[in-house]
This record gives sequence, C-alpha cells and structure tokens, in this order.
Amino acid sequence: MRRLDQLLSSLGYCSRREAMAFVKEGRVKLDGAVVKRSDQRVDSALITVDDQPLEAPEGLLAMLHKPVGYACTHSADEGPNIYELLPAHWPDRNPAVTSVGRLDKDTSGLLLVTDLGSLVHRFTSPKSEVEKTYLVEVDRELEAALVEVFAKGDLMLRSEEKPCLPAKLEIVSTKTARLTITEGRYHQVRRMFASQGWHVEKLHRERFGPYELSDLAEGEWRMLSVEQAAKQER
Repeated sequence: MRRLDQLLSSLGYCSRREAMAFVKEGRVKLDGAVVKRSDQRVDSALITVDDQPLEAPEGLLAMLHKPVGYACTHSADEGPNIYELLPAHWPDRNPAVTSVGRLDKDTSGLLLVTDLGSLVHRFTSPKSEVEKTYLVEVDRELEAALVEVFAKGDLMLRSEEKPCLPAKLEIVSTKTARLTITEGRYHQVRRMFASQGWHVEKLHRERFGPYELSDLAEGEWRMLSVEQAAKQER
C-alpha cells in the first residue's frame, strides 16, 4: 500500500501537488469509487486514472525498434533521442525509463527500455552472456575465413586487454552477414569487422536475448512482460 500522491508521481502521471487536483477533479478512482484524498494509502492494482488502470505500477519493460539517427540519451544536446519515440511521461517515472545497453546513432534495431534496475543488470551484466544478433552490411565482399576468426575466441580489439568471446558469424550474401555476440563492448561489432579490414556500412540489431523485432515497425514500441523477463534463463 502506498500514498496515492506518491504513487501517481512515481509513475509519471503528475507531481505530488498536482495529484491533489487530479483527486478534486474526480479523475482518480479506487475500485470504481472516486477517491477523496490524495494522501490516502491505496492498492495500485485497484486505482484508475481517467477510468484507465495504472500503467505498469510494478515497473515496465518495452521493446523499441530504434531508427538510425536517434541517440540513446536523455540529453537534448545530441539531437533526436529514443525517448521522443516513447510516451512523454515515461522519463518522469521514478526511477526514469532508461535503455538496456545502447545502440549508437548509426545503428538501428531492437532496443529494450525499462525502469527496473534489476532488469538492466540482468541483461547487461557480462556474467549473463546474453546473445545479441545483428544484421551487418560491409563495404566489400566477405570471406568465409571470417567465420572461424570470430568463432575462435582470440580476436583482440585495439586498446582491449582481453580477447572477444567466441561469436557466431553467418554469411548471408556477398556483403551481408548475421553476427551473434554475447558481449556489449563499445562499438564491438564495428570494431570486430574493422580489425579484419572491413568497414560496416549498415548495422541492425534483430534480436536481444529472447526478444526479436518480428513485425514491430521502425520507430514503434511494444510493452513486454516484466514477470516473464524476470524468469528468463540465460
């Protein structure tokens, strides 16, 4: 049970002061009855705002199809950012919604966002070794030898002290490949190909752990089950 004003504020609906106005206007109901006091302790599962259940009161997890050109930052200094594609009140949640890992501006594809630190840790901890699959387009014809180079687990990147973990490379066409890695180093996919003399022209993440973009359109997002995510095995 939580105070109503604290609950609404934490979910980004309004400030604690503004919650008083919500109540006075009759916008908040508890099990169908209009709430009279903003400091009343309530069960979040029984609260509605404007006759709609509270959005993810126990925390949210969503999948976003990130377009090229959007930064994974809350700062407006870097131009368009992914939070412009999400509901405007999500950054006002406490904790605020954040991305699980990052995709650079020039990379498109699947990005997870959540306000649950436990899920951020679960999906980004090196110990978890979560698989990420990318569709990669390069500047010149690929060579079959790259498959073994990436799979051996001894590929060193510049300024790194440890080799990359084994990665699975599937050559799809002359200049296109599908790469699955279990790490999240800085610009890792681009640097792996660059280390062997290839420049990545396009990079798109198709899969993150158990999640795939499927038919999710570019720039769109879809809510995921927090409960199922918490139960996912590595």
